[in-house]
Amino acid sequence: MGKDLIQPTDPQYRKVPENIKKDRRFYPYFKDCIGAIDGTHIPAVVPAFDQIRFIGRKGTTTQNVLTICNFNMEFVYVWAGWKGQAHDTRIFYEAIGRHDAHFPHPPPGKYYLVDAGYPNPTSYLGPYKEVRYHLPKFQGGPSPTGYREVFNRAHSSLCSAIERAFGVLKQKWGILTYMPSYPCEKQVQIVVAAMTLHNYIRRNNVTDTTRGGGVGG
Repeated sequence: MGKDLIQPTDPQYRKVPENIKKDRRFYPYFKDCIGAIDGTHIPAVVPAFDQIRFIGRKGTTTQNVLTICNFNMEFVYVWAGWKGQAHDTRIFYEAIGRHDAHFPHPPPGKYYLVDAGYPNPTSYLGPYKEVRYHLPKFQGGPSPTGYREVFNRAHSSLCSAIERAFGVLKQKWGILTYMPSYPCEKQVQIVVAAMTLHNYIRRNNVTDTTRGGGVGG
């Protein structure tokens, strides 16, 4: 099911995403944007002798999972199983550079959003640095000053779709927060299975109290 459901429904992205098309903050400025890239850490249970390589940024053993999310909060790509110590930049370059990673490169003229922690080569658009970016810095504070902050606020708002997708995923599937001590390969499969079910629910409008809504901010 994962091979069928964790992929774009329209690989050529012929249509502008509705969440962009219907929002004056984003259209027409982001009309060629097709999704956002980010990683998330999922708790991992590993043997004591191998734990150092799995210790993530919060000091616990995790697997680092690279994902692409569209603006309906559906996962269209996942590469799970990286050791928690692996840096996001390294995983990103491996994904876009390795044929066996099956990474869905943007079609000509389209691009993904990435946050400030990722490189931004052609077709991967990051925010301006050294000015405000994350939405909490704008909420309750002064209005954006200059075009860079205006851009960053819209960029961050669009990128928030993937953060909300992670939140819904982990709230819905408690096994991702309290991973059992299965073999590492099975722990990776559990992550992919949860994302597969997440997509099935969203694409089939199954009643779900943790749907999370669309692009906001």
